[in-house]
Amino acid sequence: MSWRGQLDLHYRFDGQRTTALDRHDGPLRVLQRLYPEGEVICHHVLVHPPGGVVGGDTLTLNAQLDSGSHALITTPGATRFYKSAGGIGEQIVRASVADGARLEWLPLEAIAYPGCKAINRMRFDLAPGASMIGWDIVALGLPAAKQAFDDPAWPESHFTQEIDIPEVWLERGTIGSQDGLLLDSPVGWAGNRVMSTLWFASGLALERTVSESLLDAARTKQLESPLSATTGSTQPHCQIVVTRVLAPRVEPAMHLLTAIWGQWRSLAWGVPPCPPRVWRT
Repeated sequence: MSWRGQLDLHYRFDGQRTTALDRHDGPLRVLQRLYPEGEVICHHVLVHPPGGVVGGDTLTLNAQLDSGSHALITTPGATRFYKSAGGIGEQIVRASVADGARLEWLPLEAIAYPGCKAINRMRFDLAPGASMIGWDIVALGLPAAKQAFDDPAWPESHFTQEIDIPEVWLERGTIGSQDGLLLDSPVGWAGNRVMSTLWFASGLALERTVSESLLDAARTKQLESPLSATTGSTQPHCQIVVTRVLAPRVEPAMHLLTAIWGQWRSLAWGVPPCPPRVWRT
């Protein structure tokens, strides 16, 4: 039986507090609003009780952030794309961020299991004056459990990833389990099985001093990391700064992303880092 889940989130700012209305249809929910750093910033934890996405499932999240609101959205664990009997498993995230609103899209990793056929789509529409920090962490297989994504027993496994900030930045690629040129080449994943992408994006062009400070902060943290040889930061468009990380496991990539996220939060918004509690459990 395929699951269809949809969750609609609407964030509003009343001058003192970011509040949220949520409506769900199917097995995609959100826990209660949390305010670990005061009432201006609303933390939300998404939960999917079935525990993963299989062929034929579709999970859809729609988020609307009104002017002045600030939402941090995360997950309590990995999003798991399990092996498919034939259909495509799909997750769709769409967010509309109004002028003066801030979004932090910070889910834990997406794990592509051997045998999966999956698509993970994200689209973020930023109004002039809106801004966001987001990340996406893709882990292929479960190396510690000796379940390799590129297991020849599952030659049709594939994972498609799409990140779209219209008119600013579009990333779309499909990772096939038997694409050794991509997965093992030194100009591809170089034998790593985790790829992470972190970005700061604005609805308007970033001031040069801001973009340079974000890049400098990211590069400093990268030099301090054991992953320094497989990470880099660039500004592909005047409205966005991007950091990419390749790693053999999720944990070192997550550690680096969290450090850079904290720096970017402080530099761009003047807000100190406040890691969600679920990241520490």
